[in-house]
Amino acid sequence: LNFNIKQNITFSGGQLFVRSNLQRLDVLKDSVITSYLTNPISIGLLQPIFSYNSFKWQRKIEPLKYKEAKKEYINAQETINIRAVSRFFDLVLAQINLSIADINYSNNDTLYNIAKGRYNLGKIAQNDLYQLELNLLNSKSALNQAKLDLQIREFGLKSYLGLNEKTSIHLIVPKEIPGLKIDIPKALSEAKKNNPDIVRMSRQLIEADSDVARAKAENRFNANIVANYGLTQSATTLHDAYKDPRNSSQLSFGIQIPIIDWGEGKGKYKMAQSNMEVVKTSIAKQTIDFEQTVFLEVMQFNMQDEQVMIQAKADTVAQSSYNVSKNRFYIGKISVTDLNITIKEKDSAKRNYIFALRRYWSYYYNIRQLTLYDFQNNFELTENFDQLIDQKVYSEP
Repeated sequence: LNFNIKQNITFSGGQLFVRSNLQRLDVLKDSVITSYLTNPISIGLLQPIFSYNSFKWQRKIEPLKYKEAKKEYINAQETINIRAVSRFFDLVLAQINLSIADINYSNNDTLYNIAKGRYNLGKIAQNDLYQLELNLLNSKSALNQAKLDLQIREFGLKSYLGLNEKTSIHLIVPKEIPGLKIDIPKALSEAKKNNPDIVRMSRQLIEADSDVARAKAENRFNANIVANYGLTQSATTLHDAYKDPRNSSQLSFGIQIPIIDWGEGKGKYKMAQSNMEVVKTSIAKQTIDFEQTVFLEVMQFNMQDEQVMIQAKADTVAQSSYNVSKNRFYIGKISVTDLNITIKEKDSAKRNYIFALRRYWSYYYNIRQLTLYDFQNNFELTENFDQLIDQKVYSEP
């Protein structure tokens, strides 16, 4: 029967231990002779010399693994936000397309009926009448397709948000934006501090350094020092085996020396060094690429507020131009071709405005994911992981 308590010594790679054991020996002859050997307590130290200190490296690597896992969790939350933004604007665009298609169909129906009267009076050519009829048919087809697209996009958003199919959704297009300008050095600083890829690269460097240290230690002689002090006693009864224990001490020293390994140890060491250089080169390139990505994302975002304002103005101008052109067509001042041009420009401007809003918020949430930082409210994105762990523990059956 054995009882052991061990405590690793991180800085030296050694191990302190406390042991207690009990042995029973039965000698079978004409009668059974029983004896007991006890070690009530034994305190010792195991200290490797020139060996690979796994405890020291684990103390460096494991906190980074935990930090990386926490950052990955928050990063995954931001991925959900990015996908939600995408599905939101998918549905917004579907709503806009349906509105455009419905208005176009109504206007084309009116224009076609007016054109029939003007054709009967000989004021427009038959080709213009055919063109307006074709516009009416195309607008009817576009209206049907817009209704179908709306249902598809609405179903996609409901499914993503976990809403019931019977839930009615009508999204309101955000007409105002924060007008936020993100400082590039601030974004780079937060990204280097918070992004899980940066934490992963730091961990990989330490792991590669650890592999070099392991290979180096395995390529030379190793020694172990074992010191032990304790109490011992033997008796024919269990009770007496714990009476007046005697002192017992032990000191041992062992050496392991590789004699011939045909260059295997040296090869492993060289390979670990080579891998270390590969990791350093790869991480240096990844770091440059990462910084460029953050820089470009922030540059693109900082341009988007002006783009949104331009597209909003273009939408207003295009709508006004169409209204004027439609009225002028009623009185025969412009051709069907000119009217069609203004219709296309009106529809395109409306969609471009939605695309501009989408790009604005997509860039913003991309930057949030890269930096794990909320630039609107100026705080680092975090999570109460202790509470999450407690909830996980208590929710398990």
